[in-house]
Amino acid sequence: MKVERVTRTQSVVDGLLDEIIAGRVVAGEPLPAEADLAEMLGVSRLTLREGVRLLQAQGVIVPVPGSRHRVAPVDEWTGLEAVLRYSRSGGARRRTSLDLLDMRVMFETGAAELAAPRCSDDHIDQLDRLLTRMREAHANGDVRGFVDADLAFHDVIFAAADNRILVASVRPLTTLLQDSRTETSAVFDIREHALAEHAAVLEAMRTRSAEAAREAMASHMRQTRDDLLHYVLGE
Repeated sequence: MKVERVTRTQSVVDGLLDEIIAGRVVAGEPLPAEADLAEMLGVSRLTLREGVRLLQAQGVIVPVPGSRHRVAPVDEWTGLEAVLRYSRSGGARRRTSLDLLDMRVMFETGAAELAAPRCSDDHIDQLDRLLTRMREAHANGDVRGFVDADLAFHDVIFAAADNRILVASVRPLTTLLQDSRTETSAVFDIREHALAEHAAVLEAMRTRSAEAAREAMASHMRQTRDDLLHYVLGE
């Protein structure tokens, strides 16, 4: 019963986010009347209120004493769940792509710096095998296989960094990264560049030098940004 209630509440969150992202519930304006919203989403008023409270916690809905709550502009949203859902909808594509890359720069360069002196021979072997898989997938035009090996390569570095908070922080971005990597990796030249950069990262990891690993990963992120702007965003 408790699980069912949580599921219904999440359906309110998902349904309201869908309405807001689609523009049917407009940012800056009051929410529709509670009875209308509950009927539209097919839930009780109690369940609706629980969902609204969750969206308030994410900065999506702003309480207004004595009046109907209003929807906050997307730039004011603070919850990762809501922001990622908006990003996956295709809203503000350029901003989303560059924001995600900025996050990657911070997480990935730091992870590489931590991982290099901590990584084991097994980590190096895993990276080597995954780079081989990337090369084989590239040669065969297997974009999905290339992306899977690419993401796994970076996962090994996060694992080698041996920091549970870092890993937990990155995990919510996985789905979004999969979507964006699939789009960029469909471009032959981007895969070529990625192979060269991953090979440099692997060689830096072999040295166990934190500085070398950080610089190699920073180079990879710079190349990724250049490719995104040139091949995908057309700038």
